[in-house]
Amino acid sequence: MRGFAAILAVVVLVITGFAWHSVDSLISNIERIGGLGLGGGRDGAVDILLVGVDSRTDAHGNPLSDRERALLHAGDEVGTNTDTIVLIRVPNDGRSATAISIPRDSYVDIPDLGKGKINSAYGATKETQRLKLINQGVPEADADKQSTQAGRQALIKSVGNLTGISVDHYAEVSLLGFVLLTDAVGGVEVCLNNAVDEWMSGADFPAGRQRLDGPSALSFVRQRHNLPRGDLDRIVRQQVFMAQLVGQVLNAKTLSNPGRMKQLSDAVGRTVVLDDDWDVLAFLQQLQDLSGGQVKFETIPVTDLNYMTTSGESVVRVDPKAVKDYVGSLVGGKAAESDEPALDPATVTVSVYNASGVGGLAGQVAQALSGKGFREGVVGNYTGGSVTGSRVLAANTADAKAKAVAKALGGLPVLADTTLSPDSVSVVLASDYSGPGSSAGGMFDFSGTSSATATPVPPAPPIDAGQNGPKCVN
Repeated sequence: MRGFAAILAVVVLVITGFAWHSVDSLISNIERIGGLGLGGGRDGAVDILLVGVDSRTDAHGNPLSDRERALLHAGDEVGTNTDTIVLIRVPNDGRSATAISIPRDSYVDIPDLGKGKINSAYGATKETQRLKLINQGVPEADADKQSTQAGRQALIKSVGNLTGISVDHYAEVSLLGFVLLTDAVGGVEVCLNNAVDEWMSGADFPAGRQRLDGPSALSFVRQRHNLPRGDLDRIVRQQVFMAQLVGQVLNAKTLSNPGRMKQLSDAVGRTVVLDDDWDVLAFLQQLQDLSGGQVKFETIPVTDLNYMTTSGESVVRVDPKAVKDYVGSLVGGKAAESDEPALDPATVTVSVYNASGVGGLAGQVAQALSGKGFREGVVGNYTGGSVTGSRVLAANTADAKAKAVAKALGGLPVLADTTLSPDSVSVVLASDYSGPGSSAGGMFDFSGTSSATATPVPPAPPIDAGQNGPKCVN
């Protein structure tokens, strides 16, 4: 969502007729990265993954100053957190845009790590790979660069698996970027239903309308404690803030001011990262007819805000099928269907192994798979050591039989096990398993045959950037 501000800021320059060489200059300052595995989808839209990164470095890997860390309420932690994850769908005609927020605690499949909160995909993968490379003798700077790449790839794949789309472009903005971009447009007006004072985020605001500078705006969009719906209320804050920012920029022509342009260029250059295959100028030309009312902000469907995993972790539960249907409907149809032919489950023999500590789980899951038409193989306890998450094992991750089993069990990750024969498919169940055959799976069927949920969460109406004045929120 923070990245969307940078993109829309450049759109304004195009709309207002600002010199093209200035736009070129702004774009040329942006850090570019390749090798992210983007594109390949033909679903009627350009899909952009925008990530807000809680990083202690700038876009070029340079450490923030002590003053900047203090400005962001940032400590000395080394980890990289993706606390804002937004998928932008822009239909190919360029006449509208929908920014879809993904709650950071959404419980999803993360490549090679199993089930986890989606905001851990980047950071956990990066740290795992960094330590692995360091142990192999790779210099620290190279290990950091390579592991950062792996973290970005893991997040892109996690979002793609959840939403059913192919991410076409990637934009990453740091917390510092959010502050600098807000200040570059002269601050943004917001409205609160009630006064707030929450020390963890630094949010201390009166009720009513008020204009926030960069640091205050960061506190406003980061607060989630002491809010009625926690992270979902925080997402609403982010959405109304961005809607107001986009409307302000598009309608008030804020960036026709050369001084503001210099601030924006400096902010973008230090804090924005884009994929190197993105022809930004060509994309912006498609958006010249875009108005504030055609930019909408929504959130993926959520089935349970307060779901508890078997290990005691509080997460946001989502139904992958409902998410895919919703995201696909935003361009007038269903999400892109797989080209793979349907597979007869009766041709697949599945062995199920229990590594969860929950007695009888392997037998229950094997029975659930038999009920879906699969043939039962070996059923017993797992003896291969500890596992970090439930997974399906096959000789090749592209194995169609393994994919069918993974889908039947709620979208488990498929991992390669070179010790298996080409015809073998195994399931290893860890303590995070909550699909068919588990106690939770009896209440909620990931296959889409049941619509029961633990805590129904009604969808909020979309927020658009064309309204007059800020929407008041919690």
